[in-house]
Formats: sequence, C-alpha cells, structure tokens
Amino acid sequence: MRFNRASKALVLSAALALTLSACGGGDETASPEGGGDASKVISANTTEPENGLLPANTNEVGGGRVMDLIFTGLVSYDVKGAAVNELAESITSSDSTTYTIKIKADQKFSNGEAITAKSFVDAWNFGAAAKNAQKNSYFFESIKGYDKVSAEGATTDTMEGLKVVDDSSFTVTLAQAESDFPLRLGYTAFYPLPEAAFKDPAAFGQNPVGNGPYKVAEGGWQHNVSIKLVPNESYDGPRKAANAGIDFKVYNTYDAAYQDLLANNLDVIDLIPPSSLANYQTDLGDRWVNQPYAGNATLTLPSYLKEYQGEAGQLRRQAISMSIDREQIIEKIFFGGKQIAKDFTSPVLDGYSDSIPGNEVLTFNPEKAKELWAQADAMDPWPAGKVFTVTSNIDGAGNKEYIEAMTNQISNTLGIKAELNAVPTFKEMRTLVSAKKLTGGSRAGWQADYPSLYNFLGPLYGTGAGSNDGDYSSAALDKKLKEGLSATSVEEGNKIFNEAQEILLKDLPVVPLWYQAVQGGWSENVANVEFGWNGVPLYYAITGK
Repeated sequence: MRFNRASKALVLSAALALTLSACGGGDETASPEGGGDASKVISANTTEPENGLLPANTNEVGGGRVMDLIFTGLVSYDVKGAAVNELAESITSSDSTTYTIKIKADQKFSNGEAITAKSFVDAWNFGAAAKNAQKNSYFFESIKGYDKVSAEGATTDTMEGLKVVDDSSFTVTLAQAESDFPLRLGYTAFYPLPEAAFKDPAAFGQNPVGNGPYKVAEGGWQHNVSIKLVPNESYDGPRKAANAGIDFKVYNTYDAAYQDLLANNLDVIDLIPPSSLANYQTDLGDRWVNQPYAGNATLTLPSYLKEYQGEAGQLRRQAISMSIDREQIIEKIFFGGKQIAKDFTSPVLDGYSDSIPGNEVLTFNPEKAKELWAQADAMDPWPAGKVFTVTSNIDGAGNKEYIEAMTNQISNTLGIKAELNAVPTFKEMRTLVSAKKLTGGSRAGWQADYPSLYNFLGPLYGTGAGSNDGDYSSAALDKKLKEGLSATSVEEGNKIFNEAQEILLKDLPVVPLWYQAVQGGWSENVANVEFGWNGVPLYYAITGK
C-alpha cells in the first residue's frame, strides 16, 4: 500500500480458498502494456443505474461500474485488491485518528476545473448531510461531526472533522481511531466533485463531470439503452484508457447479452447465464474466465415485518436458512460455480474464517428446520394462508431459476406455500427495497467496495446503514463494529469483526447463501481482458485485436 504510514494493506488471500478453475483464457491474458488495437470502442453489458450518477448516491453495480471509470479518488485498487495512490500524494497519521492528506499537483476534472482539497471536503460534506439524502452517507460516519450533519432536521451541513489546509492538502479527524480508514478511500462515496455538482445535483447526475480515465460522451446516457464513455484526455493516472471508449449496453436478460457475445456483437460479458454454464467454455474456447471474487449472495428477511420480529422471528429466520439445500442449487443451477457460505463476508479477504461459532445455522438440516418452525408457530403462528415470497428482478442471470428452486425447498421442508415474486428489472426491485415496501424476503448480495471484512458488515447491518435493506438494528452489533474499527491493527480488527458475526448468525438479518465467482467471457474482437478482485472487468485495459 503506497501510503506514507506504517499499516498493513488488506490484500486478497490465495484464490485457492475456492475450489474453482482459476481461469480459462485468462492464463494467456496480456497486460495493458501487451499491445493491441487502441482505436477500438469496447462494448460491455450493464443494467440501468438506479439513480443519477452522483458518487455518494450510487451503491449498485449498474451505476457503480460507470462511476469507477468516470471518477477516481485518492486511491484505487489494483487487480489483486491492493490500494495504490491515484490523487493522493500521501496519506499520513501518527495516531490513526487525524489523517493529513496531500493531493497531487495539477489534477483536473474533465471540464478543466482544478481538483483541490476543497473538491474533496465539499463532496464529502455533501454526501454526509441529511438534507441531501445520499445513499452512501453512512460511509462518512467515522468522521467527527457526522452525527450532527446526518441527524434528521440537521441545521449544519459541514463536518467539524474536515479541514482544508491549503489547495493541495486537508485533514480528516475521526470520531475514534480507525487504522484501516485509508483503505476505504478508493470507494465511490469518497470521490471529489466539481462546483457544478452542488449547484444542481439532479442535473449533474444525468450529465456528470468526473476526473477518471473516461468521461460520459455528449448525450451518452440514453436511459434503458446505453451509456457511452470516451477517454478523458486530462486523466494521467495508473488506469489510462487503452481503447477508444466503452459502450455499455443495457440488457434485460443475460441470455440476450450472451447471444450477442457469441455473435461478436458484444465484446465483454461479466456473467454467464445459467442456461449456458454447461457449455460456455466450449463455446468460447480460450475466451472465458472462472475465478472467485469478493462477493456473496444472500436472502434478506426484513426486520420491519412482524413475522420476523422477536424470538419467534429469530427462530423462523433460522428455520428458513436450514431449509435451503445450497449445495443442490449450486450443482444443479450454477454447475458448481459457487461455494456454500460459512459467514457473511468472503473467503478471498484477509481475516476470513469458515469456523465462526453458530454458523451451523447455514447448513441444510430439514429436521431441525421443522423443529424450529414449530417452536416459532407455538409462540406466534404463521398467518393462515400467507405465502412466503422472495422478491427478485428476473433480468439477471439465474435469479429466477435459483429462487424458484430455493422456494420449492422451503415449501417442501416447512409445509408452507413459498414462491418467487418476480419484478421485471433490477431498478424496479431496488425501488421496492429502498422504499421498505417488501412483503416478504428479497434477493440480495454484496460486491465489495474495498477489500475489508468490515465492508461486508457495517454498510449492510449497522443501524441506519445505507445498504441495510432489511432495516436491521442491533446495539450489540453496532458496539462490536465500533470496537473492531478502533482496533490498533487490521489483524486485531478482523478478530473482532468475526466476533460481531456471531451476533449476526443468531439474528440472521439476511440468510447467507453462497460466495460468488465470476464466470465471464469476451468476443473474438478484443484482447487484454482481465477481471479484478471484485469480479469487475478491467475495462480500461481492454484493447481490440
């Protein structure tokens, strides 16, 4: 980690933690310096972003993959998940509480505006302030004064922990010591913003001005159709574009995207649909990848629904978890391309443990599931005729298939009616989830923002966290997470975060299902394709042949 301070980077551990093929054609993938046609525009699949493209309001993959190309922050993450400096000249601290950040000279947004310390401080204050209702506001909670700007009806909108020293440096004072704070600074929420963003955030979100290796082409965002990016000539960082642009095509199904890939009408796909998992390696020859990444799949059981509250609700959650035969779904639907979850994080992260006390609740055990369900019914009967539903978009690969299999398992084990509640698109599903309008469970999962166990815990299960879809709240968990953040070392923090997971394994705000692996592919027209630690293609490095 290129910070001027003594700290251990959270880098990926060996991919052998998952019993998957490392890659297919990926063994021969060239580096960005390996040549290729730099004049080609690369086409890739995507989903329609849920919101306008503002850093602190983007927390889903459709918007995230675009944001990470049109913006860059103080650091970015290399293919292995190690942090490297982008705009940061240095990030230093003597006590892990007050950090001094110096930014590189002569950096500009794509409109020519200079990037200064104020560009960061103003963006972070905007993201944190309650009046702006940004989904990623939770990421700023560590900064001193966040509690005052984030409170409902807050009259102040600047955090006391942020101070501009001069144009090229600022200080960040945290509410408590947090040794891994610099690792987060490559995440979307921490990007800088130009002045135009604050004048009209809604308009800016539709036509963003960033500072990354690409910029949105004029008129480039055609909603529900495509998002076209072109190289940003003013960018001078480690992710320089090796191609003439990225054309993100919005697809309603991965099957349609995959057929376009086979016809060489799409250059890169980041997920192979289940209907093609048995044959994709044969279809693509050496143009495929199968590798683990920092991501998981879960089933959210909302805490705001009566049937999942109290002791009876806790028993129901455990019964549902033990009703799911994860291995059968992985083998039959995903052709072995996942690994059964043993916790709430990911095996490719430093500090991961597969033996946290209480994780037997994640093991298929139909007899125990029936027993727990009966105990719950004795306390608070399941409503007569009520259907257990799992809401999911059906435009994503495998969602319909695995949820139908999962609900059949739950129905057969518990003797209740269970079924998929299908919505057409990911955006529509996220709208229901964000509005807390679920009437049953919902499909969920997490793709890491930065390589840390905490990133799989705090943003999803901390009280009031921006990605806490089920509205779960536990004072005991909040206390443990805070304790882990204030640990004197990353290693000690990881031990405490795993202790926090013992609470989650009892409460099960979500039911962990499996760890993710990326199965992707590319066309005959491109070279230098590589997928990163978080399962996302390194779009900037792809070239034509």
